[in-house]
Amino acid sequence: MTSAADRDTDDDRRNVSDVVGVLVLGACAAWPLISAAGRDARPEGVLLAVLAVAAGYAAGRMSGALLPVAAPGVGALAGLAFAVAMPRLAPGPQFATPLGHAGAVAALLALATGGACCAAWATPVPALRLGLRMLAAGIAVAGAAVGSAAGCAASAVVLLCSLAAGRMRRRGPAVGGLALVAALATGTVWAVAADVLPAGLADALGGPLTEHRVLLWRDALRLARRHTAEGVGPGRFGELSGSASEALLPDGKPHSAPLQLAAEQGLVGVLLLATAFCWILYALWRSPRSTPVTLTAGAALTALAVIASVGNALSFTTVSAGAGLLAGLATARPWVTGTTAMPGG
Repeated sequence: MTSAADRDTDDDRRNVSDVVGVLVLGACAAWPLISAAGRDARPEGVLLAVLAVAAGYAAGRMSGALLPVAAPGVGALAGLAFAVAMPRLAPGPQFATPLGHAGAVAALLALATGGACCAAWATPVPALRLGLRMLAAGIAVAGAAVGSAAGCAASAVVLLCSLAAGRMRRRGPAVGGLALVAALATGTVWAVAADVLPAGLADALGGPLTEHRVLLWRDALRLARRHTAEGVGPGRFGELSGSASEALLPDGKPHSAPLQLAAEQGLVGVLLLATAFCWILYALWRSPRSTPVTLTAGAALTALAVIASVGNALSFTTVSAGAGLLAGLATARPWVTGTTAMPGG
C-alpha cells in the first residue's frame, strides 16, 4: 500500500511538473517575440500554436478529472471527425504525404487512436473496453479509407504500443524509449538536411521524402547556420528560401518542425521545442494515472513528434490543441474512486 508520505511526495513532484510546464510554455511564447524584435517577422502563428497546446492541456486536465473514460473517448471521435474533414476545414495547398494537410490528418488519426486506447484502459467494464479498442482499430482502418497511409501506420503503431503497455509495470524505461525514438527521428531529418548519410541510405530515404522537401530542409539548415542564435525571425523562411518560392503551391514553410524553428528562431527555439517535449514525457512519468494510460498517450504524442519532424502537422491549430488535450487527459487525477494509480518508476 502507498503511504501518506509517498502520496505527498508524488503530489509535490506533480506540482513541480506543473510549474515547469507553465515556465516552458511561457518561454515558448516569449521567445518568438524576442526573435521577431526589429524584423519584419510574424510570430502570430507560433503564439497561436502555444495557446492551443496550453488550452488543450487545461481542458484535458479538467475533463480527465471529471470524466476519465468519456472524455478521451469523445476526444477520439472528435479527432477522427476532424481528420476526415481536414481538407475541407483548411483550404489551401494540398501537399503529398506527409506534407501539408496529409501530415495533419496522420497526426490527428494517431492522437485519436491514443484517446480511444486511453479510454479503454481507464474503464473497468470489459465490454466497453473491447468496444473502445475496436474504435481504435477502426480509426486505423479509416486512415487507409481516406488515403492516409502514414495515418494508418501511425494509428496501428499506437494501438500496438498501447496493448504492449498493459504488460509493463515500470513506465520509466518506456518513457526513455519514447524520447529516444523522437530524438532518432529528429537526428535523421537533420542528417538528411546536412547530407551526411551514407549514399545507399540517403537514396532509400530520398524517394519517400521527395527531392523538393529535402531542398527545403537544406535551405532551413543553411539559414540556421547563418543565424544560429536567434534565427531569421518567425514566419520569414518563405521569403528567404529559394526552394520555397519555386514550389508550385508555396506555403513558406520547410515542413519540419525542428528545422523550421532552427531557421526562424535559432538554437534557442530548437531547445525550447525539445524542452517542451521532455516536459510532457516527464509529466506522463509522474502522472497519477495507470501506466498503460500514460504510456499510450506517450506513444501517440511520440508518433506526432515523428510526423512533425518530417511534415507540417504542428502548423494546424487542431493538431496542437489535440496534443495538449491528450497530454492533459493522461496527466489528470480522476475524481472517481478506483480510477487512479500511483506513478511507476
